[in-house]
Amino acid sequence: MPKLTRRGFMATTGAAFGVRAVAPIARTGGGRRILTLVYDKGLGMMRAVERVVP
Repeated sequence: MPKLTRRGFMATTGAAFGVRAVAPIARTGGGRRILTLVYDKGLGMMRAVERVVP
């Protein structure tokens, strides 16, 4: 399994934020989105978890 470098992680996170930024343009919704980065022991790397708070 290839290791994820810091540069690769930042690129992946940036791409995820870019996708998340385009989604609200397509739809309107109430509430605030909170994106949290957590370490997933099963995958052995960081993972983004998103939740909507009213």
